[in-house]
Amino acid sequence: MRILLSGATGAMGKMVAAQAKAAEDAEIVFGWTEATGETAAFPLSANIEDAPAADVLIDFSLHTTLPTLVAYARAHHLPMVIATTGHTPEELALMDQAAEEVPVFHSGNFSLGVHVLKLLARSAAAALPDFDIEIIEAHHHRKVDAPSGTAKMLVSAIQDVRPDTTVIGGRDGHVGARPADEIGVHAVRGGSIVGEHTVLLAGLDEMIEIKHTALSRAIFAKGALAAARFVTSAAPGLYDMDDLFLNDK
Repeated sequence: MRILLSGATGAMGKMVAAQAKAAEDAEIVFGWTEATGETAAFPLSANIEDAPAADVLIDFSLHTTLPTLVAYARAHHLPMVIATTGHTPEELALMDQAAEEVPVFHSGNFSLGVHVLKLLARSAAAALPDFDIEIIEAHHHRKVDAPSGTAKMLVSAIQDVRPDTTVIGGRDGHVGARPADEIGVHAVRGGSIVGEHTVLLAGLDEMIEIKHTALSRAIFAKGALAAARFVTSAAPGLYDMDDLFLNDK
C-alpha cells in the first residue's frame, strides 16, 4: 500500500511514518509539507504535484489544506483518509462532494477505544433519558481547535438518541439553572496531554463517567493505517469508524 502523507513532518505525520515502517504492507512514498529544513526516509515537497503514484492519501495536517487535497484526489482518483479536525461547514461539504467520485474516510478520532466510547455514550444516553450529560475533553497546549473533533463526534452520537438537545460550550457568569435539554462541552488545554475524553451522565443522587485516555499517538496512526487499508478497496462514498468496525465483523 503506497501512501501519500499530508502533514508528514508534524507529530502525527511522523507517527504514521513510524507505524507504516513497522508494517509489512505499507510504505510512505511521498510527504506533503510546508516545513523547510526537514528530512525523512521518503521524498518531501511543498508541491503536492511532485508526488509519485500512490494507492491512498492520509491527511494529518490542517483543515485549510482540504481544498488542495480534494482537488488532487479527484484528479488522480485517489482514496482519502482525512484525520484532520476543525473543518468548516464549507470544507465538510467539499468532502461530501469528493466522496461522490472517490472513497473518503473521515473521523474525528481513529482510536478503536474511542469508537467504543462513542457507542457506550450513545447507549447510556438512550438508557438514561433523565440524566444530564456533559463532555470534558483535554489535549496538549499545541492543539489549535476546540472543542476537539472527538468531542463533536460524541455529541453527534448522543444527539442520535436525544435529537432535541442543544450544545453549550462551557459556562460563564450568571447562566441560570441548567436546562434538561442541554449538553455542555468543555475543553482543557495544557502540557503534553495526548487526548482525554470523559462523558459524564449526572442523575439524582448518582453519576456515571465513561472515560477514554490516549497514552500515545500511536493508536491514532494505527487506526489511520487500518482505515487506509479499508478505503483502498472501497467504492466511492463517505466512510467512518462504524464502517471499519462492521468490516471487521
